Amino acid sequence: MGVIGVLTAGGDCPGLNAVIRGVVSKAVESGIDVVGIRDGWDGLMHDHTMPLDRESVRGILGRGGTILGTSRMDPYVHGEGLSSCEPTLTRNGIDKLVVIGGDGTLRSAMALADEGLHVIGVPKTIDNDIAGTDVTFGFQTAVQIATDAIDRLATTAEAHNRVVVVEVMGRTRGWIATHAGIAGGADYILIPEVPYDVDEVVDILRARHRSGHRYSILVVAEGIDPPPGYPAITNKKDTFGFERLGGVAYQVADAIEDHTSFETRVTILGHIQRGGSPVAADRVLATRLGVKATELAMADRSNVMVAVRGTELVACPIEEATSSIRGVPEELYATARTCFG
Repeated sequence: MGVIGVLTAGGDCPGLNAVIRGVVSKAVESGIDVVGIRDGWDGLMHDHTMPLDRESVRGILGRGGTILGTSRMDPYVHGEGLSSCEPTLTRNGIDKLVVIGGDGTLRSAMALADEGLHVIGVPKTIDNDIAGTDVTFGFQTAVQIATDAIDRLATTAEAHNRVVVVEVMGRTRGWIATHAGIAGGADYILIPEVPYDVDEVVDILRARHRSGHRYSILVVAEGIDPPPGYPAITNKKDTFGFERLGGVAYQVADAIEDHTSFETRVTILGHIQRGGSPVAADRVLATRLGVKATELAMADRSNVMVAVRGTELVACPIEEATSSIRGVPEELYATARTCFG
């Protein structure tokens, strides 16, 4: 066997370094060299690499971000697919590639595999919305950060008799909002998967106030629709064409104040959910994923992703992961609704 390459692409996520460490540790144990590719697909197209050994991954387990860096470059958007990557692969002797990324990154990984490169995917997103796997690393950290924020906001909301609307990440799915909302005791949770009725939200808030609880916490995913009568938010796009979401919580807050006259404040957690040290559960999961990815590479598997199924790690086709977006189950949201108000 030749050399295993490893890269991280797309948005950063707590636990990336733990995956890298897992890949390197298993490879070194097996006598295989590893080359780290800097700045995602950009590094693969322009030969920005670094050797990785046990010494280079010491102490990175609990670090946020990624020692390899990342970018939103794409070999099929900003290059010519595999032909743009072959010079780097050849110069470094890389014949197996471990790709750690979200659905967009995995689509590019699948396309490279279709062109003949041996590719193993590791699903990565705090949004927890990748199909084919029960959970993604980084999600538990994001939920813990959001829950801690909700706990803090609840005390100041109570002190001032305010409604606080907390906006969390969730472009198309509401996993973080649902889990953090349940854990933080939110009085209502708004997610993209479930249409909401402003009158119902307002009725619950009024009922709380009548019962003597003159403060409330709402958790909203950034990707929900604006309340009826409010214009769609025109979001700017970054240099790679990705829409920057955020701000719908202000419209929700305005709608609440318009209906109730309750003083309402907004907190948008934003990128704080993606930064910092991963929690223990994510460190363990990420390590397991990295080791399993290397085992699959050593077994000459390709075009597969390491997936969590129950307590086991299995290989599933990358196509399965990119065929749909995994949403919050109705049963879970029903559980959350039971505790609203």
